[in-house]
Amino acid sequence: MMKTYSPKPEHIERSWYVLDASGQVLGRLASEVATLLRGKHKPIFAPHMDTGDHVVVINADKVELSGNKAQDKFAYRHSGYPGGITGIRYADLLATRPVAAVEKAVRGMLPKNRLGRQQIKKLHVVAGAEHPHAAQMPVELAVGQRPDWSGLPAGKPAPAGRSRTETTSPPSREREDAAPAEGRSTTAKERPARSAGPKSGAKKRSAAKPAAKEQPAATSGAKKSTASKTSAKKTSAKKPTAKKPAAKKTTAKKPAAKKPAKTEE
Repeated sequence: MMKTYSPKPEHIERSWYVLDASGQVLGRLASEVATLLRGKHKPIFAPHMDTGDHVVVINADKVELSGNKAQDKFAYRHSGYPGGITGIRYADLLATRPVAAVEKAVRGMLPKNRLGRQQIKKLHVVAGAEHPHAAQMPVELAVGQRPDWSGLPAGKPAPAGRSRTETTSPPSREREDAAPAEGRSTTAKERPARSAGPKSGAKKRSAAKPAAKEQPAATSGAKKSTASKTSAKKTSAKKPTAKKPAAKKTTAKKPAAKKPAKTEE
């Protein structure tokens, strides 16, 4: 069986791409940008992680709308107060704020949670043909083109002078390995001395336990004395009641004593 792969933070590499929006339909452009921002073009895509890349959209003022949407479609926003809704035609929005039109279309195609708010930060829209992200050396892509997948990044090299086994070993083993270098010899005679330490300590603890149990013994003695006193009181109170049935029994048994005398004759 094949296990499900889950991307790790060290497997995610952020690349930069440039898309030209001149002559492109707004919806088609937004869907391609959202795909790159989410990372759905990568084999390691996971819906719960941000595996996407940075996207720079240039010439946002030359984007188009199909049909009569420029006149019939409105972009709404609400202030949060009753009756605070306002709308503007997309023809006016593209003429005055083309960057907001592209960002609004892409935002609607991203998850509506904190993950989507994180992914929209990788979008950089510019109204003209020049952008201030030349230092990141972005790669130009056509709308609908998928970048090549170069595979998972190679693991980080180990620091100089240390082997991979030393870096992965726990700190306890590192200390034991460093001890022989300082002149200590790990012979078989030293092992019983180490193991004898906890045993002696265990004996000391066990010897200290009976001393702690002496206190309950004193309390138990006090309880016994109180119990004997109460028992003595109870026996003294029951003595007169015990004598009465004894006297009655002797009077009832006198005729029975005469029977053996007759048998002797």
